Amino acid sequence: MISIDRLDASLLKLLTDDPRAGVMELAARLGVARNTIASRMRRLEETGVVTGYRPDVDLPTLGLPVQAFVGAELEQGRIQDVIEDLRGVPEVLEVHTTTGREDLLIRIAAPSHEELLHVLESVLGLDGVAHTTTTLALTTPVKYRTQPLVDHITREAGHGRSAASYKGEGVQGSRGSEAT
Repeated sequence: MISIDRLDASLLKLLTDDPRAGVMELAARLGVARNTIASRMRRLEETGVVTGYRPDVDLPTLGLPVQAFVGAELEQGRIQDVIEDLRGVPEVLEVHTTTGREDLLIRIAAPSHEELLHVLESVLGLDGVAHTTTTLALTTPVKYRTQPLVDHITREAGHGRSAASYKGEGVQGSRGSEAT
C-alpha cells in the first residue's frame, strides 16, 4: 500500500477523464512542473496504483446491450479449473471470488437475451459448476468508478508527502513534506 495525496488524486482524475493527455498538458492543468507529473505518473505505475490506460468501451453501442451478474456455486476444489475455463468465454467481462453461497460472481455481456441464455448454459455446463443464479442488469445509473473514493481518502492530505509515506511506511519522514 502506498500513500497518495490530493495532487495524485487530481492527476488520477485528469487521467480518468482523458487517458490520452500528455505530461505537458497535465502539468499545465494542475499548475505543477512537468517533471513532477512525470515522476508522479511513474510512481503510480510502478507501484501498481495505475495498471493501464484503457478506453471506456460502451457495450450497448457495440451491440451488447444485455448484461447480467451470475452467481456460481461450485463443486469443492474446482475453483481454479472453473476460473480458467471462464477465461475462455468471450462474453465474460469479469469474475470475482466471493463469500456466501456462491463462490464466484461473473459479469457477462451479450447481444440479446437469447444469446445470454446460450452463455448461461455454457457456464452451467462447465465442469465444477453446480448451480448458478442470474440477475439481469436493467440500467447502470452509477458506472464503475474510483475517483470519489480516491478523493475521499485524500481529502485531508496535502499536495506533497513525506519520504516515509512515499515508501508506504505511513510515518513522517525526516525530510518533511516534498513537492514530488
